[in-house]
Amino acid sequence: MKLYCLSGHPTLPCNVLKFKSTTIMLDCGLDTTSVLQFLPLPLVHSPRLSKLPGWVSKDGTINLEKELKECAGRVFVDSQPEFCLPEKELLDLSTIDVILISNYHCMMALPYITEHTGFTGTVYATEPTLQIGRLLMEELVNFMERVPKAQSATCWKYKEIQRLLPGPLKDAVEVSTWKRCYSMQDVNSALSKVQLVGYSQKVELFGAVQVTPLSSGYSLGSSNWIIQSHYEKVSYVSGSSLLTTHPQPMDQSSLKNSDVLILTGLTQMPTANPDGMLGDFCSNLAMTIRAGGNVLVPCYSSGVIYDLLECLYQFIENANLGSTPFYFISPVANSSLEFSQIFAEWLCHNKQSKVYLPEPPFPHAELIQTNKLKHYPSIHGDFSSEFRQPCVVFTGHPSLRFGDVVHFMELWGKSSLNTIIFTEPDFSYLDALAPYQPLAMKCVYCPIDTRLNFHQVSKLLKEVQPLHVVCPEQYTQPPPAQSHRSDLMLELQPPPMPYRRCSVLGLPFRRRWERIQLLPDVGPVATHLSDLQWGKKIFTQPPIVQVLPLKKMRVRKNPRTTRGDLVNNLQRAGTKVTKPTISNTLRRQGLKSCSARRVTLRKPVHVQARLKFAREHLDDPEEDWENVIWSDETKI
Repeated sequence: MKLYCLSGHPTLPCNVLKFKSTTIMLDCGLDTTSVLQFLPLPLVHSPRLSKLPGWVSKDGTINLEKELKECAGRVFVDSQPEFCLPEKELLDLSTIDVILISNYHCMMALPYITEHTGFTGTVYATEPTLQIGRLLMEELVNFMERVPKAQSATCWKYKEIQRLLPGPLKDAVEVSTWKRCYSMQDVNSALSKVQLVGYSQKVELFGAVQVTPLSSGYSLGSSNWIIQSHYEKVSYVSGSSLLTTHPQPMDQSSLKNSDVLILTGLTQMPTANPDGMLGDFCSNLAMTIRAGGNVLVPCYSSGVIYDLLECLYQFIENANLGSTPFYFISPVANSSLEFSQIFAEWLCHNKQSKVYLPEPPFPHAELIQTNKLKHYPSIHGDFSSEFRQPCVVFTGHPSLRFGDVVHFMELWGKSSLNTIIFTEPDFSYLDALAPYQPLAMKCVYCPIDTRLNFHQVSKLLKEVQPLHVVCPEQYTQPPPAQSHRSDLMLELQPPPMPYRRCSVLGLPFRRRWERIQLLPDVGPVATHLSDLQWGKKIFTQPPIVQVLPLKKMRVRKNPRTTRGDLVNNLQRAGTKVTKPTISNTLRRQGLKSCSARRVTLRKPVHVQARLKFAREHLDDPEEDWENVIWSDETKI
């Protein structure tokens, strides 16, 4: 059993697990940090950006004026932003049977996987994950399509040219995998392959594997996954939280007794307390508004914004900000706010109880009713006529490279009265601000990340006690900027198995038992088991019978099966083979044909003894029979 690691981003994972002849993709996160290497896409013509000089090497040998522009001492790519895709060359992605999605942030690469690799399997996700993921994809496509750029920049990606570029463009990794955004047609086609599941719902995969989603406590509908066969268990923990916010609390007990626990999606801000960050957010917002300035909050259209609005609902009256307008601008703003109110069964108990009063579970409904919060699809249309200052604007994209946020950076960036507050932890705020320098507006960094930190995950692992832990290599060593902080890494016994992009890990399973499944039209197949050896494969003929490595097993019946029987059954299943092929295949698996041993007829004394034995053991528990090996032989 192996784990193929297709992404190097610890919080936007994409791994493939080969487990019990089933190939399962665990998330398909899209690394969007690559867009920081590109110039912003302004909604309104920007004289400043249009006059930037092109880049030419100092010796004049490399001229990329049409592809690269110089801005504030850095070089940026002047084309449609591109994203770093999961690795596609490590294995054949068309062989993937199932994709399991843990949360809506970890499904943004789904159209690249399902539409361009020959994928024919099924995607499993909860309903909030599907619907909010659809909104985030729709928003992303909208941001790109409304400011199209015809030119394509490719020359700078050649290795011999990239190594001569100034940093950080010189140090950009995996640039050959960077691609432009997908289309809405790709999105709709990809999401049509999603099958909805609920928490604790058991899903059978081909009769060999069972997968179950569990609440992870991070976002609406976010899940951890249990992947298990009859005797092996893998837990996949991605994007989990123990804090009391709006989602259902994390289900920890179901993670116990795992052979392997795959751990991803820990907090990107292990030293930042979310409650403290919320307090800083509110206080900086209030100071700016009182001074007559505007506040810009770059954010995603779902997730942390719900908590920010709830915090502001409790804060604005006490801070005398009741007359300050709050604007939420996104192509999917209305749908996002509505979805948060209708997924009641996916919320924590406190918010669920409000639904039955009846009250809206989130207070932003009241902010909208009282006109304190207004939402618009873009800066054009009604917003331009109703807009008044000073105000607070929530809009995307957090990278500051596309979306309505670019317009407000150009509009407010020259005034020191205004403030931009970063709350999303996915992007370096210094890199995000780089193409807007010199910048007069104040910048405040309040990253709010509710995912597990290292202290919480260490405590969790002690409670659930997996035999082995697999995690990104970033979690096995302190951050480069804080090499002395040994508390910002995982220290476990045995040590965790680290992975990086393009690595392949063999998972350490200790398998003791296995169950045999036979098709009804074939009938049971029994084998003499007294000479079985650990780890030796007995018999494998997928259309007829699946017999995997085992140490002990139980066979209920002992029919006589010949080579002719197997040939006929395979032929009915659509596979033509000859008797010699059957013999050769079985011989390679260590099986030899033999005639059933002739036995004498049972005498009455034998019949009575067997009947007595049967009655004595009639009520024996099934576990006792697991230790019984039947010695009858059958010719196969």
